[in-house]
This record gives sequence, structure tokens and C-alpha cells, in this order.
Amino acid sequence: MNLVEPIRDKETINAIKDYLKKRSKRNYLLFLLGINTGMAIADLLKLKVRDVEGWHIVYKRQKTLHKNRPTQRIKLQAPIKKEIREYIKGKPKDEYLFKSRIGHNKPITRAMAYLILREAAEEVGIEAIGTHSMRKTWGYFYYKTHNDVADLQEQMNHADPSYTLRYIGIDQEEKDKRRNKVVL
Repeated sequence: MNLVEPIRDKETINAIKDYLKKRSKRNYLLFLLGINTGMAIADLLKLKVRDVEGWHIVYKRQKTLHKNRPTQRIKLQAPIKKEIREYIKGKPKDEYLFKSRIGHNKPITRAMAYLILREAAEEVGIEAIGTHSMRKTWGYFYYKTHNDVADLQEQMNHADPSYTLRYIGIDQEEKDKRRNKVVL
């Protein structure tokens, strides 16, 4: 398994959004929700139209530390909500948000989600990307904005703050900065 990193550059994020939007509204929305909610790919793929009709996405995590999975609640920002409204217009409430073209009302697979991201990443020159990159990107920008690892740890449902920092690539980024300052 390859190590994937968050996308740290907003220009690169916008390039991926532009590329996906031109190709497929579904794929664009997958990326948009992934980088703006911090949801894991398993949770994103389970979403149905009814789950995104309001201002909040309310769901139970597919993978969690807790045996009785806590309900998660994520408020959607206005620009994201606008994109969702346009996308779901006229769709049945029980339709998967990221519906596969194969089968009757089935979501795309994790493998397909990976291929979608991989193609977009190649187009903009990113090598190390995966489905976790969207969640890591959200975490990275959330941390850079608020600088509160305890809050981020709780939102990402991680057991340890040091894991959260490693997960979003902060630990390695800090090591690299320190190393660059030592030139003999």
C-alpha cells in the first residue's frame, strides 16, 4: 500500500475540481464532498440523495473506534449545498448519491473512486493520491485554519493526537522544515 498525502496546495485542488467538473458532475461532487466534509470514502459512498437534502449530513460511521457507532453530523457550507442541490434535482430520495452505471441503484466502488481520483491527479501532476487524500486534505486545512489538534482528533475519530497529525501529514511537514534549516 502506498502512502498518500493530503493535497496542500489550493491551486492544485482547484485544478482537480475543474478537471472533474468538465468530465462528470458525479465525480466532481464526490471530490467536493470528500475535501469539504472530511468523511471517509466508505461513508461517502453510502450516501443517498435523502442524506444530503438538508443543511446537515447525518450518518453513522462505517469504521469507528466505538462499538456503538456514534451518529456524525456535518453542516454543509452554502457553496457546497448549492452544488448538491443542482446535482440532486429530480433524483429519487433513495438513489445513491454516487450511483454506479452498473447494476440497479448501487454506489460506485472504492476501486472506482480511486480510479477517478487517480486520473484527475495524473492530469494535474500529483503522484501519491488515494481515496484517503480527500479526508487528509480536509484535515490538513482544518488544522491549518484552527490549529486545534484535539478538536480535529475528535472530529476524525482518532484515538491519539499524534496519529491525527501524522495522518494529515503535519508531522512529516514539520520534520522537513526543521531539516531544511540545518545546512552545514
